[in-house]
Amino acid sequence: MKPAGPRGRRQTRLAGTPIVPGIGIGAVTFADEPALAITRQKIAATDIAAELHQFEAAAAQSRKQLNRLNERLAGLPDAAQAEIAPLLDAHIHMLGNSRLMRAIRTAIGERLVSAATAVIDITEDQAQAVRNGPRHGDDGAAARQADEIRDIGRRLLRNLTRLPFRSFADLPQGSVLVVERLRPADAALINPAQFAGIATEEGSAEDHTAVMLRAIGVPAVLGIAGLLAAVRQDATVVLDGEAGTLIVNPSPASLDEAARLRAVFARGQRSLGRLRRLASETLDHVPIELQANLELPFELPMVAQSGATGIGLMRSEFLFMNQDILPDEDRQFATYREAVLAMDGDPVTIRLLDWGGDKQSDGPGAELIPNTHETNPALGLRGVRLLLQHKTLLETQLAALLRAAAFGPVRIMIPMVSCLTELIAVRQAMRLVWRRLEVAQIRLPAEPPPLGVMIETPAAALNAATLARESAFFAIGTNDLTMYTLAVDRAVAGTVALYDPLDPAVLKLIGMTIAAARQAGIPVSLCGELASRTGAVPLLIGLGLRQFSMHGGAVLRIKRAVRATDSRSCADLAAAALAATGAAAVHALIDGAAA
Repeated sequence: MKPAGPRGRRQTRLAGTPIVPGIGIGAVTFADEPALAITRQKIAATDIAAELHQFEAAAAQSRKQLNRLNERLAGLPDAAQAEIAPLLDAHIHMLGNSRLMRAIRTAIGERLVSAATAVIDITEDQAQAVRNGPRHGDDGAAARQADEIRDIGRRLLRNLTRLPFRSFADLPQGSVLVVERLRPADAALINPAQFAGIATEEGSAEDHTAVMLRAIGVPAVLGIAGLLAAVRQDATVVLDGEAGTLIVNPSPASLDEAARLRAVFARGQRSLGRLRRLASETLDHVPIELQANLELPFELPMVAQSGATGIGLMRSEFLFMNQDILPDEDRQFATYREAVLAMDGDPVTIRLLDWGGDKQSDGPGAELIPNTHETNPALGLRGVRLLLQHKTLLETQLAALLRAAAFGPVRIMIPMVSCLTELIAVRQAMRLVWRRLEVAQIRLPAEPPPLGVMIETPAAALNAATLARESAFFAIGTNDLTMYTLAVDRAVAGTVALYDPLDPAVLKLIGMTIAAARQAGIPVSLCGELASRTGAVPLLIGLGLRQFSMHGGAVLRIKRAVRATDSRSCADLAAAALAATGAAAVHALIDGAAA
């Protein structure tokens, strides 16, 4: 029987995605946003000028609002400013003479529809084109960009209809904010000291809102299924941003435990700051290198402040998403050089374009895929397969990367490798580009940068010993490796419970890869979601891993876990996990080791 909460109400525990660690205890408060009710309308040709005038006025008002929001950023933490300012700038740009705005104007004039109807139709068309039907794998960049297009559309519609926006200013101090969805611009309005916690029914760990909330530091859990139906105004809740849970109507015992955990967390946060100056090493002095993943340029300040010793994975897909033209060599070079200079001598590992299959766009890159509606896109033309079919695309990116390597240590990583011939072909292409740049007397590093392989297919893991003979380093991508090994897509309802990187089958491939790298004397890192799980640290160290790469907000937490671990006791845990009967048994082993 569930323990009783206040006034006899039963305690209910909900689960979501942990975003910002910490314990929030407080009363539920909602921040409602008036619903948009738009009637789709056709117009007469004589009404075009009037509708265009209304649309331009709404666009001007939207730009003014975003500029005012930019001015308010000064009151937020530096990391939050670094996260949201470039996003607001991008929205302001898109509200100018962008492809989106041109298409809306054209729809009003040619389709003879009202401004509101044109905004609805065009923003959804372009958002769907970015998502392009099939799933978008682990990067989530396309999903975020589609949401940004929809956010711009919603802002235009509210200004067209003069509906008010969501406000947080008058909500109770110390309450737990509960909303269906929180957009990045909403998060920018939040005073970090106002709320004890934030819970949403929608959202994921990879979207802009999640990164923004990490920068603000308010305990948060996103993606809680059934949240709005389970809570009421002023109900007492306990939010655990590390476990990803929300307890509704907590019992007295649960409240006491939450208060204890909140005090423990506060002490831990004070100690985290001191960790920046301490070595990342186990209790028995085994050094563990901690690097950060970088998905978008505006995350650079957060990475630089995270305590990471370099960038273990810089994704390059953002340069190609939803663009009118493919980025040329100079544009790519400028972006890569910015990251290299920002890291001030620490290594930057940049992954070649991982395009195709489940990562599509309505930009020019879409035409490179013969069939953008493949029956099984995850097994189609993507990553290195696509690059080798489009040598100009590959050589342009390699040229930009080689030039950037002249400004600091760069490593180049090949995505979705499954056989040695793919690695050799990319190496040959890099040699050709190097010679061309030398002839042109372009500034280059003293030596070509290391060329490595991302291990994210079972074939690559099984062939790791062979790949290691030609590769300068390995990076294990556990997100895709888990999907391909278990034949499970975590984005598909009904199969989420089967997706678990701690399944012994996945762990065996990870261990095999690490062993092959060590035998060949090359470094190996792990840069999937598993790298940011504190509970998995002893297991991964026991498998022989000595380099982790994760989102910047997790670096100090992982360092704390590393410094509390004795590497000599980790080997037994790893051996038991490899012999376990399933993921549940591995979780039990980890929990037992932590007890």
